[in-house]
Amino acid sequence: MKAGAARHQLVLPLVAGARSSSSGRAAALPPSRLLLAVLVLCLAGGAERGEGQAAGETGGRAVDVGVILDRTTWLGNVTWACMELALEDFYGDAARASYRTRVRLHLRDTSPSAVDAASAGVDLLRNVGVQAIVGPQTSTQAKFLAELGNKASVPIISFSANSPSRSSSQTPYFIRTAWNDSSQAKAIASLVQKFNWREVVPVIENDDSNTRFIPDLVDALGQVGTRVSHRCRIHPSAGDDEIKGAISSLKGNWTSVFVVRMSYQLALKFFQLAKDEGMMGQGYVWIVAYGLTDIFDVVGSPALDVMNGVLGVEPYVEDTERLQDFKQRWQEKYKRENPGTKLNGPILSGLYAYDTVWALALAAEKAGYVNSDFMPSETNNGSSDFDKINTSKAAEKLHDAFLKTSFYGMTGKFHIQDWKLVSTTYKIINVVGQDKRVVGFWTPGFNISRNLNKKADLYTIVWPGGSDKAPRGWLLPANKKLKIGVPFKPGFSNFIQFENGKATGFCARVFEEVIDALPYEVPFHYEEFGDGKGESNGTYDSLIYKVYLNEFDAVVGDVTILANRSLYVDFTLPYTESGVRMLVPVRDKRQKTAWTFLKPLSADLWLGTGAFFVFTGFIVWFIEHRTNQEFRGPPANQIGSIFYFSFSTLVFAHREKIVNNLSRIALVVWFFVVLILQQSYTASLSSILTVEQLQPTVTNLDEVIRRGDYVGYLSDSFLPGLLKRLKINESKMIPFNSPEEYNDALSTGKVAVIVDEIPYLKLFLNKYCHNYTMVGPTYKFDGFGYAFPRGSPLTPEISRGILELASKGRMAELEKEFLYVDTVCPDKDDSQTSSSLTLHSFIGLFMITGASSLLALVLHVGITLYNNRTHLISACSQGSWRGSLVILSKIFREHEDSSNTPDKEETRIANVDLAVESPWSMSNHIIENFDSDTDTGSPAGEETPGREVSNQDLGPPSFAYMHSER
Repeated sequence: MKAGAARHQLVLPLVAGARSSSSGRAAALPPSRLLLAVLVLCLAGGAERGEGQAAGETGGRAVDVGVILDRTTWLGNVTWACMELALEDFYGDAARASYRTRVRLHLRDTSPSAVDAASAGVDLLRNVGVQAIVGPQTSTQAKFLAELGNKASVPIISFSANSPSRSSSQTPYFIRTAWNDSSQAKAIASLVQKFNWREVVPVIENDDSNTRFIPDLVDALGQVGTRVSHRCRIHPSAGDDEIKGAISSLKGNWTSVFVVRMSYQLALKFFQLAKDEGMMGQGYVWIVAYGLTDIFDVVGSPALDVMNGVLGVEPYVEDTERLQDFKQRWQEKYKRENPGTKLNGPILSGLYAYDTVWALALAAEKAGYVNSDFMPSETNNGSSDFDKINTSKAAEKLHDAFLKTSFYGMTGKFHIQDWKLVSTTYKIINVVGQDKRVVGFWTPGFNISRNLNKKADLYTIVWPGGSDKAPRGWLLPANKKLKIGVPFKPGFSNFIQFENGKATGFCARVFEEVIDALPYEVPFHYEEFGDGKGESNGTYDSLIYKVYLNEFDAVVGDVTILANRSLYVDFTLPYTESGVRMLVPVRDKRQKTAWTFLKPLSADLWLGTGAFFVFTGFIVWFIEHRTNQEFRGPPANQIGSIFYFSFSTLVFAHREKIVNNLSRIALVVWFFVVLILQQSYTASLSSILTVEQLQPTVTNLDEVIRRGDYVGYLSDSFLPGLLKRLKINESKMIPFNSPEEYNDALSTGKVAVIVDEIPYLKLFLNKYCHNYTMVGPTYKFDGFGYAFPRGSPLTPEISRGILELASKGRMAELEKEFLYVDTVCPDKDDSQTSSSLTLHSFIGLFMITGASSLLALVLHVGITLYNNRTHLISACSQGSWRGSLVILSKIFREHEDSSNTPDKEETRIANVDLAVESPWSMSNHIIENFDSDTDTGSPAGEETPGREVSNQDLGPPSFAYMHSER
């Protein structure tokens, strides 16, 4: 086979010359040279036929498979040796001795040129009639051969080249039996996510090998929240100067995480120059994709020396006894054919080549033998005219069988899905000294782990520079001093001010303290955004846009975080209070008049209190007037006593003696209510007379719009846009620059309100707090933040620093130092205005005293009726309701001496008429007797009209007598 390959290599220049001659070019081959070319082709064909016959004689029909390799490269040599061993192992097994088919390989040793590879493919199809082609080493070669495979329906199988730029559905006859670039991209993205790196720069060779890999990588990184801001492409033939230029561009950016994928020769040169530029030191991260990790096995020490600390991703292959035996046999064979080689074993591409040939042998047997059905070439000159190539049914059948082939090979389970070999597990390697160590694995189930079967941290990684601490993923650009933009702010200098090349104020102080707290140095200098003549160069939006244009590296100042601004820059977390409110004048709306003393209590409370005064006085009179001489007398005196006694309790100045316990209970509860009322009235009146009730002149913007008043705002801010959205006419807006201008405009009535952010208003109120207040709703905004370019790694660092300052209380100290130094003004928020006390506030007390008084009244009535029950029963038995009412009236009108002495009781008995002639006379007698004065009686010997004295027995005792005995 090697002789046939050499002959084909010799014929290629002659064939190329023949093609040039046939295409009409001026240069034509001499007859002798053309004859020589034909002779060589015939000899080659005869040799090939002889090989085919020999293969057939071994016991089986030959299935011709073409192989296109570049034997001048180590990859070509390694993979060819693996393919030969695959056939020996497959057909040397006794179990497969009876197979009806035998795969026969036809090698075409070509240069890296895609044209040569295509020419070899046409030759294999037209002159040999192969049913499959294996081995285009590069993506450029695969691109041409994939089209050839589509044309002829012949599978093109590659174990080293990537798929062409077209999708698998567009090139269904191109099959990759190597690692899956998409899954490799996911493994790299998981590794980036593991260390929380937010930005990555791919460094790639500018050829077809990365056509599909880079989009897959960008998508995978995007899914874990990592940005790819730009890509560094290096031409395969780039010289040292071009590579140095690319390295300088990488060094001038913030990102220090790079994913490298290029050929071995270019990679070795690139890493050597990167080391010379200091980019293989501490802080940098280099991740090499598979396709480049084999460089350590191929190149050895030169690669290990310049790539110390590099991480690599390559497919995981289990180290089995079968693999160990194969490596030993391969090493013996390879060193015998290539003396002086430094390789100690087949690389992963060689194992893929081994499994590819094994799969072809299985597919050929499964498909069965089918004669090659290509039409023979008329000229047998290796023409590359695609139009003359016919499809092959035998190759199509082999293609279908190959896609369905599945077995366990040297690299693990061999299974084709979506025209690619399924790759599920990758190992993470780390170059340390003269060795590459496995520090972990990537699997779809556990992502990055040190173990294949469970989640665990990676083994210790040694990073570039020898550190075992993971780099943060970004570095300050070399020799770069950050240019910090400072807004021109003449009015509110407490926030930011630029003087003599230095920024001062609250905003600058917070920024500097955060920078000083970082574990690394960040050099910077301030530059004012002004025209040098005391004026600003534009609005804050213009200043933010300068960061987007990279004219400033950041902005430090009172810059409000807005959605439209965040489209151009990244903001840190806010470091001030957020929101926009209105600033308005206040005035005392409480008028001190002659009737101010009535204001502490509402009208309903005044009326309710007066009613309970009268009610309580009546209850006490009702209970006391039968036994207490001080509550008796003419009706006018008793009514006066009721009112005088009740209202005198307001100041606890009543002089009447209380003798009944029930009235005392009612009074105790009432005194408690009076005490609370008195104290509440005193406190409210004191507040009205001594404390100002300052209320805003305006409470909402609707009132301002309705009256057509003017509205002030801070110049160069975003507030005009907000006011327009709030339906404020632009002609009614007036800009101001300082707190003094705010005060002048509000005090003179030039504007009705000032609309501004809360930090500015608080600073203003710190100086002018007695005459103004903040009112109205708060329009939400995110406060002040520092602006950085999109994707700047300093943004999260500064944000964390702001949180640290706030959590430690340092932020509050800085606010007190720069902004709210002498804040001693009372809070005049419009929500705190007081009002009169209402009846509802005391309804519980009134219910308690009312219930107590009513209970005392009911008990008194009940006790009195019980004590006089005999006489009442007697009166009721007579059937006269008028008499009963008269008796009840007499009971509650007569005076009862609380002393209950016998003499007085006897006197009452002597005055009672003991003779009753009839019910009517008895009734009249009782009425007349009760109308007399019970204390003095009738004069001796004086007869009462209508009354007769008899000697009859005494009737029932009188009511006075019964009551006196009790």
